[in-house]
Amino acid sequence: MDRSIRRELTWLRVHAGISTPLLIVVTLAAFRQETQKARFTEMDVERINVVEPDGKLRMVISNRPRSIGPIYKGQPFGYAGGGRPGIIFFNDEGTENGGLTFGGSRTPDGTFTASHHLSFDQFDQDQIMVLNYTDNNGQRRVGLSFAERANVNIFDLVRERDSIMKLPDGPAKTAALEKWRGPRNGVPLSAERVYLGREMDRAAVLRLKDPQGRDRIRMTVDSTGTPRLEFLDENGKVMQRFPNGG
Repeated sequence: MDRSIRRELTWLRVHAGISTPLLIVVTLAAFRQETQKARFTEMDVERINVVEPDGKLRMVISNRPRSIGPIYKGQPFGYAGGGRPGIIFFNDEGTENGGLTFGGSRTPDGTFTASHHLSFDQFDQDQIMVLNYTDNNGQRRVGLSFAERANVNIFDLVRERDSIMKLPDGPAKTAALEKWRGPRNGVPLSAERVYLGREMDRAAVLRLKDPQGRDRIRMTVDSTGTPRLEFLDENGKVMQRFPNGG
């Protein structure tokens, strides 16, 4: 056998003896890296989708432009995204069921607006527990509220409304919207039942309401520190007031 051929064969054997173990090591290392959790010291991101193994959304964290619109069982509805920076929660069916949103900015003339909103939704409906803060250049309101909603599927409700909105303007459209906004089997679409908060006039208030959302008991401590307790009838008339009787 030619000497040069023997040298080439020897080199191939050496190369194979070295490269094969290296290939095995690299392959095992890559496999090990795929099964490890990624760890970041710092990360800049515009949106994070937290999903279940089947791909259903569980939580979306995003900035304003990339924020998500309402989702029902994985299907967008209602309105487009782009206006809710923060965190949106989803239930086991991939339907939105609450969220945390926030914002605030100052205009060139020096005035400002700000808002923070944490809410949780009734199943297949809209928000029923809300912690809310709004501020219009010092005109501030902050409170916690609890509501009741009719047992009407929100996806069907919005589709019904959107269908009505396509009608030409006129008495028929107005009547259809009034009917759509009306109670379902005697239950309002939405009725606030409890509100606890600080009003724009700096009064601390607790309002307890009937199933129609009408104030029936009001407890107030106004901006001067004066307390008041009122009982109202279904028409909003004060039946009793403490102090001062009545």
